[in-house]
Amino acid sequence: MPEPSPKDPAPAEDADSEPRPGRVRKPIGWSTIIIAVLVAVSAVLVWRRDGADGVLDILTHDLSLFGGILPRVLAGCLLGAFISEILPHEKVSRSLGPKSGLMGLLIGTGAILPGGPFTAYPVASALLAVGADFGATIAMVVSWTLIGYGRAVAWEIPIMGTDFTLWRIVISLPLPVLAGALGRFVYVRLYPKPLAKDDEN
Repeated sequence: MPEPSPKDPAPAEDADSEPRPGRVRKPIGWSTIIIAVLVAVSAVLVWRRDGADGVLDILTHDLSLFGGILPRVLAGCLLGAFISEILPHEKVSRSLGPKSGLMGLLIGTGAILPGGPFTAYPVASALLAVGADFGATIAMVVSWTLIGYGRAVAWEIPIMGTDFTLWRIVISLPLPVLAGALGRFVYVRLYPKPLAKDDEN
């Protein structure tokens, strides 16, 4: 069996692997700039109405709020990073990858993402990094946002009752699947796979 020539090294990724756009996140993007401009305008309006004391009161309150939120953000980011290292990439790609079909969307819809946004989004991002495709991840996030199994058990059933909660979940179940399928449709067209060398010849 001939050994591979050094001129033709083995590909770093599998031919069927999916391109992952947006891996490198810029520290300052358009959303950050827009929010900063809105904050500056709001600060000027508050200063004109209440003076420097009003601005300082808001800053003091927000700094204490930020101090309480920061540990949760850090814990969520660490959780996502650890999950991306622990989860087996092949199994995640097989269950939630681009070739998982309808079953991947159903698994994403039924997945219970933990906690609030500080943990749910890092976990979803970690799954996306280890092989889950856009469709399954969209189904997860939409399911967590729309259905919220944990919130339903902790809050909705005690307040709204079991019948209301179950029917609301049943009626909402198709929506994450549809959103995930549409996500796959859009993703394939926005980020088409590069042609292999055999296909180009």
